[in-house]
Amino acid sequence: MADTSAPFKMLDEAAITAAALRRDPYDYCFVENAMPQLLKEEVLGDAPTIPERGSYALPDLQHGPHFGAVVQDLMSDRFRHLVEAKFDIDLSKRPACIVMMGNTSGHYNEGYAHPDSPHKIITVLVGFTRAWPYERGRLRVLRSKNRNDYAFEFAPEFGHMLMFRVCDHSWHGFLPQKGQRKSLQLCYVDSEWYVRKEYARHSLSAYAKSVPLLRKAIDWAPRRLPGGR
Repeated sequence: MADTSAPFKMLDEAAITAAALRRDPYDYCFVENAMPQLLKEEVLGDAPTIPERGSYALPDLQHGPHFGAVVQDLMSDRFRHLVEAKFDIDLSKRPACIVMMGNTSGHYNEGYAHPDSPHKIITVLVGFTRAWPYERGRLRVLRSKNRNDYAFEFAPEFGHMLMFRVCDHSWHGFLPQKGQRKSLQLCYVDSEWYVRKEYARHSLSAYAKSVPLLRKAIDWAPRRLPGGR
């Protein structure tokens, strides 16, 4: 990880520090401009091209230096300390992994409500979409597994950041909407084993989505915990 004392190259530390922790229906925090908007074009120009729906492991994606600088900030001890202070938690022995979503198909089975894996401790989402003009497709902080029972909506637009503490009721999801929906998910997890498992799972999924017949089967496969529509 990067030197804790080094200042961020891309993230706005003051904005992240100032964002309030909300506790209803579970602990979460929204930062409207976690990156300055003046960086938007150069960062998006360097962001990975993601060919299909679903999430891809970051190590499997190609990106340019400006996007890489954002990732370096996110993976630094300095950012981890901000998250620790926000949630009053020690993450010093908790490894991080990053996956990215690039597109949604609008299929009925996307965005199902789920609380996240119990192996995850804190989830951080960062938007890299140029614009999200749709009413649907915004990630919802849910009070239950019903996707219409929400407390907050997160549009995956550039610079938006959502952090939440994973627990048995940290329900979240979105209503299906076709579009380019580029966002990054950083998770602090309980073990290096889980990091390896997640990256291997997403790499296998990426390969399957590159095969037309397998991709079609994945697109229409039912999801667990479908939630309200």
